[in-house]
Amino acid sequence: MINYLREQTKFNFGGRRACTKWIKSVILEESFECPKSVGDISIVFCSDKYLLQINRQFLSHDYFTDVITFDNSEDNVISGDIFISVDSVRSNAELYKQDFMNELHRVIIHGILHMLGYKDRTKEQKKVMREREDFYLNKKLSS
Repeated sequence: MINYLREQTKFNFGGRRACTKWIKSVILEESFECPKSVGDISIVFCSDKYLLQINRQFLSHDYFTDVITFDNSEDNVISGDIFISVDSVRSNAELYKQDFMNELHRVIIHGILHMLGYKDRTKEQKKVMREREDFYLNKKLSS
């Protein structure tokens, strides 16, 4: 089950059904070699301040970010929590001249890709992650 929550923000995410369907299709497509199922996934929309607190408390990082993923997947069940700063997503959309919802969907799928095993620590990993994000965003837009 995919849940949409919020902490320290009044942001109301519309299009939950379509987003859930899209996430499930990504998980299905990414698991063609080893079938995976959707477990409990929480997508938490929050403020910059709230996500900074999470970043400090759990990752010992003292900086703002747009998304943090806690992957709790086990065996072939994809589960976890994705925390998204709506403030940072809005700022990034303006900075990169992107539509807010497109940028929001990018960070959502970024978190899902982490749960599917993608990393983004090295330059090559970041390149692959960005390619997969773009691939699934384009599929979403064309559906």
